[in-house]
Amino acid sequence: MPLASWITGWINVSGWIALTTSGGLLASQLISGLILLFHPDFTLKPYQVWLIYVLWTLIAFFVNAFLNDILAHVNRVAFIWSIGGFVIVCITVLACASPNYASADFVFTEFINETGWPDGVAWLLGLLQGGFGITGYDAVAHMIEEIPNASIQGPKIMIYCVCIGTVTGFFFLMILLFVSGGDAKAIIESTAGPLITILNNATGSKAGAVCLLMFPLGCILFAEIAIMTTSSRMTYAFARDGGVPWSPFFSKVHPRLGQPLNALMLAAGLTILFGLILIGSSSAFNALISASVVALGVSYAIPIAINVCRGRKMLPPRAFALPNWLGWTANLVGLAYTTVTTVLFLFPPELPVTTTNMSMYTPCLVMTLAHCYRLLRCRFRHHSLHQRDAVVYRRPEELHRASKRYGSGSSGSDEEPRT
Repeated sequence: MPLASWITGWINVSGWIALTTSGGLLASQLISGLILLFHPDFTLKPYQVWLIYVLWTLIAFFVNAFLNDILAHVNRVAFIWSIGGFVIVCITVLACASPNYASADFVFTEFINETGWPDGVAWLLGLLQGGFGITGYDAVAHMIEEIPNASIQGPKIMIYCVCIGTVTGFFFLMILLFVSGGDAKAIIESTAGPLITILNNATGSKAGAVCLLMFPLGCILFAEIAIMTTSSRMTYAFARDGGVPWSPFFSKVHPRLGQPLNALMLAAGLTILFGLILIGSSSAFNALISASVVALGVSYAIPIAINVCRGRKMLPPRAFALPNWLGWTANLVGLAYTTVTTVLFLFPPELPVTTTNMSMYTPCLVMTLAHCYRLLRCRFRHHSLHQRDAVVYRRPEELHRASKRYGSGSSGSDEEPRT
C-alpha cells in the first residue's frame, strides 16, 4: 500500500472509532436530561452517565453481531423513523406553540457569543457542531462490498444523504428556534439540556416532551448501529491488507454470523474503554469525540489533495463521474474547508484558556500519526512478511481473482497466490 494510503487509512480508522463514541455520549446526555426534567435536584454522577453510555454501546454491538442478516431492514426502518420523526416533531411543536412563536429577528439575526473569541472566530468554531453532519458520509465506501451495483449506487447514496440532511436539518433547527420561546439564557442554563427544554416549552407538557424526544433518541440509536457497522468494516478491511496490529486475527470473518466479529468486538471494546475517560474528565472526552471530525476531515482531504495536484487525472473511467468543472469546484472548496476547520478546531472553545478547556485534539492527532509512523517502519522493514499476510487473509473471492492474476494454480484452485 502506498504511504498516503497507510496514513489516510489509519487516520480514518481512528476517526471512525472516535466517532462511534459520540452516539453513546449523545444518548447518555438525552437520557440524563430526561431524568433531570422530572427531578431537577438529582445529580447524576459520572459513572452513572458512563453506565448509560455502555448500555447504548452494547445494544448497538448486539444488533450488529447477531442481527447482521436484517441490517438492511434496520437501515430502512431508520430512514422511515428519521423522516417520519422529523415531520411529526415539527408539526406537533408548531401546533402546540401557536401562536407564541419567537420573533424572526431572534431566529435569523440574533448572534449570541459567550466564548470570549471575536464574533467571526466564534462563528467558525461553531462549524464543529455542523461538522458532525458532514462527517461519516464515507460510510458507504466502507460498506461498498455489500451494496448491489456499487459503482453507481455508492456515489448516489453519498449525495442523497448530504442533500436530505442539509434540508431537513435546516428546517428542523429553524422550527425549534421559532418554538423555543425566545429566552436564550433560560435554554442555555437549563440542566435538562437545550433540546428537552425547547420541546417542554413548546408542548407545555413534560409527557409530551418525553414522547417527542423518543424520535431523536431512536435516530441516535440507529446512527450508533450504523457507525459501529462502518467502523468494524473499516477495521476489517484495513486488517485484511495487514494495516493493523494482529491483522490475521482482526481480518477473520465469523463462519456462522458471516461478518468480521473480531473487528466488531475491537470497535465496541475501544468505544467502551474510551468512555472511561468520561468518568475522569468530560472535557477530555468531548475533545476525543470532537477529534473524530478533525481526523475524518484530514483523511478525506489527503486523497483529494493528491488527485488535485495530479490534475484530477488519477481516477480511471467510471460509471459515475461529476462534470469536470463541478469536480474541480467541489475538490477546491472541500480542501479549503478542511484546511480552515482543521486549524480552528484545535483552538479551545472559549477564553481564557484553562487546563480544563485547553485543546486535546493535538495530542490525539499526534498519537495517531505516531502510531502510523511506527506501523510504517514495521511495514517497510518487513515488507515481504506484510505482503504475505495481506494475501493470505483475504477473502476467498479475492484469492480466486489473485490466482488468475499471478498464475498460481488454476482458476478454480484453492491454492494461495505467491507474492
